Amino acid sequence: MSDFIIREIKESEYKLLEDFLYEAIFIPKGVEKPSKEIINNDELQVYIKDFGSNNDDNCLVAQYDNKIVGACWTRIMNDYGHIDNNMPSFAISLYKDYRGKGIGTKLMLAMIGLLKEKGYKQASLAVQKENYAVKMYKKVGFEIIDENDEEYIMICKL
Repeated sequence: MSDFIIREIKESEYKLLEDFLYEAIFIPKGVEKPSKEIINNDELQVYIKDFGSNNDDNCLVAQYDNKIVGACWTRIMNDYGHIDNNMPSFAISLYKDYRGKGIGTKLMLAMIGLLKEKGYKQASLAVQKENYAVKMYKKVGFEIIDENDEEYIMICKL
């Protein structure tokens, strides 16, 4: 699937981040998917509330056949992967039908490049240990720096 493009999100598309935030929720095997209302919880709203109002908000999208199929966004926020107030945290999500095709890796690499251009020195993320994306995060340069029972905290030096 090489005929997709990666580009910056348009302000008129910010509302799509609600869908991608929901898609980003890792559901372990055997666990029922929560209702979409879960994204209204404060600990998840930090990822999207007032997105674009802060200079540290960045978002790239993957577009395939005139449809946005994935998003990778960063912001400095007090999320699960928060390290300090100078380090953006990553969020990434693809619609299910577009996973496993290399799009997420390309989105991550493009965002790493954008953050480097903007002068950031490192970025962080938190990921469930069972999430298949851990392998991809390591492949693009993230390293585990801490963990708890369920999650890894990872940093990428830019």
